[in-house]
Amino acid sequence: MERVIRWFVNNSVASNLMMFFIILSGIATIPLLKMEVFPDIEVDIINVTAVYPGATPSDVENAVCIRIEERLQGLDGVKKITATASENVGSVNVEVLPGQDVTEMLDRVKAEVDAIDNFPEGVERPTVRQFIAIQATITVAVGGDMDELTLTNLTEEIKDEIDALPEVTYSSFVAKKEKEISIEISENNLRKYDLTFGQVSRAIQSLSVDIPSGSIENSNGEILIRAQGQGYTTDFFSSIPIISDPTGAIVRLGEISTIRDDFSIDYDLEFLFNSKKSNLITVYRVGQQNAITIASQVKDYVNEKRLSLPKDVSLTTFDDESRLLLGRIDTMTRNAYQGLLLVVVVLAIFLKPKLAFWVSLGIPISFMGGFWLMSPLDLSINMLSLFTFILVLGIVVDDAVVVGENIALFRERGMEPKEAAVKAATQVSTPVFFAVLTTMATFSPMLAVEGQIGAIWRIFPLITISVLVWSLFESLTILPAHLAHSSDKKSKFAIINSMSGSWDQFQSRIKDGLFYFIDNFYKPVLLKAVTRPFTFLSIAISVFILTIGIIGGGIIKFSFFPPVEADLAIGTVEYPSGTSIETTRDGYLKLEEAAKKLESDLSKEFPGETIIKNRLSTIGFQPQRTKTSRGPGNLDASYGGPHLAEVALELIPGENRSIGAEEIVRRWRELMPPVPGVKEVGFFSSLFSAGEPVNVQLTSKYMDDLLAAKEELKKELVQFPGVFDVKDNFNIGKEEISIKLLPSAENYGVSTMMLGSQVQQAFYGLEVQSIQRGRDEVKVMLRYPKDERRSISNLENMMIRTPNGSTIPVRQIAKLEIGEGLSSIQRKDRKRAINVTADVDLTVTTGNEVIAAVTASILPKLLKQYSSISYSLEGEQQEQGQNLKSIGKNFLLAMVVVYMLLAIPFKSYFQPLVVMSSIPFGLTGAMLGHLFMGINFSVLSLMGVVALTGVVVNDSLVMVDFINRYRREGNSITNAVLEAGPRRFRPIFLTSLTTFVGLIPLLLEKSAQAKFLIPMAVSLSFGVIFATAITLFIVPVGYLILEKYILKTEKVNL
Repeated sequence: MERVIRWFVNNSVASNLMMFFIILSGIATIPLLKMEVFPDIEVDIINVTAVYPGATPSDVENAVCIRIEERLQGLDGVKKITATASENVGSVNVEVLPGQDVTEMLDRVKAEVDAIDNFPEGVERPTVRQFIAIQATITVAVGGDMDELTLTNLTEEIKDEIDALPEVTYSSFVAKKEKEISIEISENNLRKYDLTFGQVSRAIQSLSVDIPSGSIENSNGEILIRAQGQGYTTDFFSSIPIISDPTGAIVRLGEISTIRDDFSIDYDLEFLFNSKKSNLITVYRVGQQNAITIASQVKDYVNEKRLSLPKDVSLTTFDDESRLLLGRIDTMTRNAYQGLLLVVVVLAIFLKPKLAFWVSLGIPISFMGGFWLMSPLDLSINMLSLFTFILVLGIVVDDAVVVGENIALFRERGMEPKEAAVKAATQVSTPVFFAVLTTMATFSPMLAVEGQIGAIWRIFPLITISVLVWSLFESLTILPAHLAHSSDKKSKFAIINSMSGSWDQFQSRIKDGLFYFIDNFYKPVLLKAVTRPFTFLSIAISVFILTIGIIGGGIIKFSFFPPVEADLAIGTVEYPSGTSIETTRDGYLKLEEAAKKLESDLSKEFPGETIIKNRLSTIGFQPQRTKTSRGPGNLDASYGGPHLAEVALELIPGENRSIGAEEIVRRWRELMPPVPGVKEVGFFSSLFSAGEPVNVQLTSKYMDDLLAAKEELKKELVQFPGVFDVKDNFNIGKEEISIKLLPSAENYGVSTMMLGSQVQQAFYGLEVQSIQRGRDEVKVMLRYPKDERRSISNLENMMIRTPNGSTIPVRQIAKLEIGEGLSSIQRKDRKRAINVTADVDLTVTTGNEVIAAVTASILPKLLKQYSSISYSLEGEQQEQGQNLKSIGKNFLLAMVVVYMLLAIPFKSYFQPLVVMSSIPFGLTGAMLGHLFMGINFSVLSLMGVVALTGVVVNDSLVMVDFINRYRREGNSITNAVLEAGPRRFRPIFLTSLTTFVGLIPLLLEKSAQAKFLIPMAVSLSFGVIFATAITLFIVPVGYLILEKYILKTEKVNL
């Protein structure tokens, strides 16, 4: 190592060029990095979807879901199969085992699904795709007082123009209604002309068609032949002859039917933007695209397009991710600058000004090196990555402080500057090298955390390790070169000399104060601890046991992942399934009125602020709830149907707001009046959620057992203090009419297939054709008029065509039974499933406490009572179990690596244990920090404890290294311990202090959006301070006990 250091010291130009190269590379890389609020969550899920038009959820379950499940069951690489059977559609999700090639699994699943040949007639070909989450960047609302078709055409025109923007790759027309040509023929006309839907369909298909008809080859070349007759308009279909006779009489389709070119009857959906009827266009970012650039182009387009639109047409941007992103980046960079300033100030106080400058220079060099490596490591600029840079602000200067102080010490002893730089850096290179390696090792458990959000934890170690690599390189090459050529000569300017003299006096007072503390407080206490080592060890062990007791006793509560507050307040209304959109509108209007009252109240309370920027109201769909609910365990969440409504309030950025989003939501909830007949009214504001705190999934083959068990579980949950919003995902659907053949049907030769298909054609519709009109796929549907599909009597009086050509009403050959169906059916691993969920008040209890009580006493009773029932923990609990299990396993492995890294330089099997003895006390410090700050423990708190392990080990490593050095000089164990403690007090204190002060701005951060990161900063900052205090005593005492009383490398004087 000495040769490398000497080369850089002797080649200062190379050192400076290397420094500039690293800094410029980082600066050049930053604009090229992807920028996002929160890192993308990639999941290994393959989705299979099949459409079964007109089918009930029960029909879809039997015809689609079960057949796909049975085919895929046992396929290698499959972790879990879940399915949802809804009206008209079945969806099966295949979760792939970690480590499997998802592309290969996609091909295998597709092959298995394609091999299913027993789907009932009418089931459309299943689609198989990988679940890929893409991020919405900005939404454009197009509104105006015009009919729906005109508004849709205008929206499509604007979408085309947005798609043509250079930076835009993908946009979507939100919940675009499908168009169809509806041909409605009454029962009377069918009887009058002795027609069936099948005959009419065949007549249309025979004339509305394009057929390639070969080619003509001649000397001039080949001429293609096409028979063209495909219809695209209502006029064309109206002119199609249905009946003709030899006399020339023709009955055309338009004479016996009503033909409409309109939207599909399957949709009941309304969007209102700021109380104006609107359509939405959402623009997404794909791959490495920059959200800020995309949003800027779209906003420029909107501002320009507004000028050419009529006054009654509005064009507004909504839910702009770039605004959120810029606000969060500003918050984190502000904290970073403040932390950097504090670290530099601390270094300037305790080190000589020139030394402090050169040591501080290592921070931008290391950070720019880290930014340079982010692109090949597939990392983006987001809240977590910026937070990690703040996290390592103080850590990154630790090795530079050790090297710089040692070089300054050698120069004070009179050694020539270049030689001092080489010898001093070489002397500490081994402990510094292994200290950095141990820090890297302690961050490594986060590289491979299981679970759907486990991948985001890799950001912390990858950035930390990248920065530390450059920090190590800089401290052993560039820093010695700078210090070797740094002069101690006084400045030529008197004012600078005067300021320097004043600063030297100030530093002297700080230095004297530190030495006074060491001589009068630290040394006496260390002497007592060394004199009575076993007493001190017992006290230390008692402190750690007390820490475990406080955490285990629930004094500090644990919540897995704190919610991330968004600049959005969302209110939802849910009625029982099957409720008409007209009834849902009543509840929506009350929600809307409460929102308007809230907006009025806020404008009066904060006259200088516009707290609520925009209001998006939706009936028949809940787009914002769908977006914010797509967290781990619920990535394909979707909330749609005529029984649902939502009002979303877009707020100004949190940094500019005088009131938090949660408070706005609370006030909105209080203003909401009771809504008769509603199933649930919900209010929330969250950018990201790891799932419900309590989510128990019950599965069984028997629906009766499931229904009884879920009701008993809900009754038990509501009795827990602090538990609220207890609900399940089982919903009674629309009323169903079951048609069952009577024995008399046999006399007419009518089968169930014959009856069911004719009823389906009349009431749901017979798909005659699917035509491509421009970019729209338009279905041509044949059915009864709407007024003949309204009542049960219409069904009873419907005429069924028998095999001999006669007709007979339904009521004579079948009986009708009215019952209730299911709105959807959930399945998991080939069983029906119901999820019971609940929220918790974290000031009273936590999800972990509730789940612990439920799994200990309530669920065993349910399983005993209902033998067919099994259960699993889903949502937050599932993610927590996977995360904590893998973190614990990885942490133990990392501790083994740390032990090995320590054993190599110490050449001892036991001394590494002394160094590692201070690690548990980091947890004590983290616990005290959480109590002091009044916050709950979370998974981020545990990440902070894991991270601080490396810092604590580094301090202990340096301490033991110096004790060994003093012993090699001939000192006794006791004297070596008493000498090394005060000698290393200042650098250990300084490295811990820089780590702490670098995090102070984040600890004091008031921004609600950054608060979820604070637990990790609390664990690291308070843990380092407490562990350092313990290290200054436990390591010397532990070393003494090991060497003097256990290994007995020195005789004990009795």
